[in-house]
Amino acid sequence: MESRTSPLGLLGGRRPRVDTQPASVDSYGPETIELMRRAGMPLDTWQEDSITAMLAVREDGRWACFEFCEWVSRQNGKGCLLEARALAGLLLIGERLIMWSAHEYKTAMESFRRVIWLVGRLGTKLNDNLYDLDGVLLKVINTNGEESIERLDTGARIKFVARSKGSGRGFSGDVNLIDETFAYTFVQQSALMPTMSARPNPQIVYTSSPPLTGDTGEVMYLLRHRGDPTAPRGADDEPWEQDPALGYRDWGLGGGLDLLDGVDLDDLLLWAAANPSLGIRISVEHVRRERRSMPPEDFARERLGIWPRRAGGDTGWQVIAENAWLARQDAQAVMGDPITLAVDVTPDRTWAAIAAAGPRLAGGRVADVIDHRPGTGWVVPRLVELAARHGPLVIVCSDKAVADQAEGAELPDGTKLKVVRAGAADMAAAAAALYDAVAGTAPDLWHLGQPALSTAVAGATQRPIGDGWGWNRRSITVDICPLVAVSLAVWALGTVRLHAPSFTPFALT
Repeated sequence: MESRTSPLGLLGGRRPRVDTQPASVDSYGPETIELMRRAGMPLDTWQEDSITAMLAVREDGRWACFEFCEWVSRQNGKGCLLEARALAGLLLIGERLIMWSAHEYKTAMESFRRVIWLVGRLGTKLNDNLYDLDGVLLKVINTNGEESIERLDTGARIKFVARSKGSGRGFSGDVNLIDETFAYTFVQQSALMPTMSARPNPQIVYTSSPPLTGDTGEVMYLLRHRGDPTAPRGADDEPWEQDPALGYRDWGLGGGLDLLDGVDLDDLLLWAAANPSLGIRISVEHVRRERRSMPPEDFARERLGIWPRRAGGDTGWQVIAENAWLARQDAQAVMGDPITLAVDVTPDRTWAAIAAAGPRLAGGRVADVIDHRPGTGWVVPRLVELAARHGPLVIVCSDKAVADQAEGAELPDGTKLKVVRAGAADMAAAAAALYDAVAGTAPDLWHLGQPALSTAVAGATQRPIGDGWGWNRRSITVDICPLVAVSLAVWALGTVRLHAPSFTPFALT
């Protein structure tokens, strides 16, 4: 499409932020670009670059990219890439079956109609179901579930399907075009990928905007890990290397949706960098409307292509950023009095933790994991010992069984333990109190850098509790009871209604 300048003279970016390609010697790109020009749909420069990389070949004539990804924000024209690839396979390359799949049936059918329209521009319509392209007859099949375009001379087809667990089984496709990859799952990948195993030169092409949430888009995250040198990586991951069969292009800005504080969402240069069709099919005026009407996170994802942090990924730090946590570390902090104590137990009751919170002698507050051990049998005797020595303002417990055992336990002076049982609302309030104290606008809580606590913070996610949220584990291997215990202790310290008269002054060393 011929470029037109936006009212501000601003045009979209020329190159994607990430562009990694395997080695190649030639490409069917120029022929495909000419085909689209003949159809009256000339490609934008960025689309030409994409098609050329997508259709690059090795010395042996096979595709350089067995897999090819194009991640770009909505309405930039990624659908046109799939149209060009499908028509090239049918009319130029001689591929037998091109499978075009979308997340929803209506999307697949819209693409079907779009390709029929392009066929009509390339040739002559003989009737509602037959087209003549320079002597090549193409038949349009409209039967429900069998929507396709077929060459009558060779039997080659473009078939359009809505994805499901079973869609694609029984088809030996030369090409799979995966539209809306954000909704493409491993189950669907397992149904579609083997369809190409018997073909001599197969290819799979993915197009999408970023995943909607961190717990969706599982295939996209795996592709990103393989294709993007800047993608988050865990400590155990090997350094990135070029995949010998993957082409990968991502126009989205770097960073993550949880790190938007450093991103100027109103910067027009960022809009242009993430949207190659800005000033061509997307106007600055419309992006301004989107900015006004969309929440910042949605605008960042949908228009600037910023990815959400992957849920369950090995990198962790999904709630409190690692840099925010490290900034609150003071391994030499000394706790004054008065203090609070709190207990949490893992759901399977294999571990428990006791934490304390109190004033930091150098200013602010400090939290400490006093004890963290397997099992629960040790908890009540340890609470009796700590209460006798330090006289806490309050003891809070999230576990009913432990709270029942601790309630009324006798101290050496004959007094009884009093325990506050934390309910669901208290757990949400405790999580919020810890988050605000560490990562809020005015953080005032320090920690000692204890590995068990830092590991818990890195491995924690959120779970909904009413209108708020509480701490949740990222995986079954993560023990977050030190974090929950610290959160309850910090919450209790700031909740005056819970406080009982202190027994004795306390200084934790």
